[in-house]
Amino acid sequence: MQGGQTEAARRLKRILEGLDAAYPGAGCSLRHENALELLVATILSAQCTDERVNRVTVELFAKYRTPADYVRVPLEELEADIRSTGFYRNKAKYIQGACRMLLESFGGAVPDTMEELLRLPGVARKTASVVLGVAFGKAEGVVVDTHVSRVARRLDLSRARTAEGIERDLMAALPRARWISFSHQVILHGRALCRARRPLCPRCPLEPDCRSEEKTTG
Repeated sequence: MQGGQTEAARRLKRILEGLDAAYPGAGCSLRHENALELLVATILSAQCTDERVNRVTVELFAKYRTPADYVRVPLEELEADIRSTGFYRNKAKYIQGACRMLLESFGGAVPDTMEELLRLPGVARKTASVVLGVAFGKAEGVVVDTHVSRVARRLDLSRARTAEGIERDLMAALPRARWISFSHQVILHGRALCRARRPLCPRCPLEPDCRSEEKTTG
């Protein structure tokens, strides 16, 4: 048993070193200048690409600078501003609801604890972990999106089928100091090489330690 644990630790170390070499300085791809902008951008990113969100927020963040700006605008106008991100009606309600709570309960500031962030409309663990990790440098969870889910299973770091289960497995396996950077790196890796339909395995620095049955040879 001890020998198996040692090999697992060595394998994880090689994976983390490979990610560091391939994606040094990886960070959040959602453009923002403060915690409020990051919160709004992360809500908009649900079922939408970061690239599209970044196009929308160029004008959005110039128009809305404070929670009060989002609250006072007619809901229909906010919906129109974010329409191209999809599910815009729900997202507009979440953004207004979250900003209203920021004003009423948090003095207009984005809170920096998981418990408080989860009180905000439209905020689940993934969004809260993004805000905590990126805006406040707090590792309270591992962000699990579709890329992290796919890569974690292919690397056999988790066999869970839900984001919650995968996050639990990753939090148990990874050093806490890597919870934030791991997600950023793996998201880039999933986009660049470990793609859903045809992963580019021959170019992958993690291939020697990958246990996926979906490997390709060319």
